[in-house]
Amino acid sequence: MMRALPLAGALFLFWLALSGHYTVFLTTIGAVSSFLTALFFVRVNGRAKSVVSLTLIWRFATYLPWISLEILKSAIDVAKVILSFDGKIEPTMIEVTADLRTTTGIVTYGNSITLTPGTTTCFVKGNVLTVYALRNDAAVDVEGGAMMRRVRQFEGGL
Repeated sequence: MMRALPLAGALFLFWLALSGHYTVFLTTIGAVSSFLTALFFVRVNGRAKSVVSLTLIWRFATYLPWISLEILKSAIDVAKVILSFDGKIEPTMIEVTADLRTTTGIVTYGNSITLTPGTTTCFVKGNVLTVYALRNDAAVDVEGGAMMRRVRQFEGGL
């Protein structure tokens, strides 16, 4: 049960951030739901101690603002392309080899690409991701590897 507490705390903080409703009833329901979810995870997985740690929470807390800023910048770029009517849409498909250690890292990388407007991870085979980009410069950004370096830091690499 003690291994579930860090996860429950992280889930509850995430719930609070997304909820926007802070009545006693709803906050209590959120806390109970977070705890039960964490308890279920610990019982099913049995490895929660290695999965959830303060280090992982810290890495996520530093990754989240960075990916949020990337999403905002990409959204502005895509909006400019759509609203300019100048035909600068250059659909491109590329393959990127993910230099990541874990499946979780590869999934995080693929999801991070998809979260940024104008790019979508279409297919993953092993550590090779097929990515669609609305514009060629978005594909160049993906190939540049800045996002992969951030995900590598998130998963615990250098």
